[in-house]
Amino acid sequence: MENLPPESSSLSPPPKQILARHGKSFYWASLFLGGQLAERAAQLYQFCRFVDDLADGDLPDRKESLEDIRARLDGGNTVAGPEIEAFIQFATDNNIPVIAARELLDGMLKDQQPTEVKDEAELLRYCHAVAGTVGLMMCRVLNCEHSRADSFAIDLGIAMQLTNISRDVLEDAKMGRRYLPASWVDLPPSEIAEAGIPCRLPVAKAAERMLNLAEDYYQSALLGIHLLPFRSRFAITVALRVYRQIGWLLKRHSLRWWRGRVYVSKPEKVLLSLRSLRDLKPITVPAHKKELHQHLKGLAGVKG
Repeated sequence: MENLPPESSSLSPPPKQILARHGKSFYWASLFLGGQLAERAAQLYQFCRFVDDLADGDLPDRKESLEDIRARLDGGNTVAGPEIEAFIQFATDNNIPVIAARELLDGMLKDQQPTEVKDEAELLRYCHAVAGTVGLMMCRVLNCEHSRADSFAIDLGIAMQLTNISRDVLEDAKMGRRYLPASWVDLPPSEIAEAGIPCRLPVAKAAERMLNLAEDYYQSALLGIHLLPFRSRFAITVALRVYRQIGWLLKRHSLRWWRGRVYVSKPEKVLLSLRSLRDLKPITVPAHKKELHQHLKGLAGVKG
């Protein structure tokens, strides 16, 4: 994500404008939600964007600022700024579990130090922190009344984050971060950042493995989407298919991660939206696959 300095709420652009500028895939999907739900989804994105920009920015006190926000979300009296106060009120109004927001901050704080993920378990717990929690919060924003939906919403967040990691290998390495597990490719971020020929193939293979793992979570999420209200169901299916397309484009381009990001074109988004119509056919949603959350025990929204 592009680094932006935190702004006061009086100067911040409207939530939908932030979503349109920085979350193009999500903005496209939000067009199918209707005015009220789209506005609420944009408000949640605004909070997530604010803390993400703070975490990835170049402010010298960003770690302390994130810790202040984390403390405020934990019920403390820390001054965390109008954006955070607005989110706390928004969370109260929409029954959003604040524990999910706290775990999101835990993920952001983890990124404040050089990151070299050890194994798949650590990878999935990180993905839950920075994205599975967002799925959990979005369930409340979209008025989902099925508690079973939480597990599938977490899966969608994890799938999208795994896709993000595969897309942003080079960008993350330049920031001293390697989310590809060492058990898959044990190279330091500095070497990946140089994108030399010797590391291209092993990193590409690890990115492919990441995308294959994401598929397991996308498949689960596609089932759980049927627990959402009908209007939300179509929009989230569109978001899923558009984001999933990023991974397919990476594979189509032979996983040339050293060439930077790939993007889903608008014509592709239109086609994927039309294809999403076939996912609206009612189905009986099976039980969630517990093995998908075997490494996530104890985290927000995880059953058992």
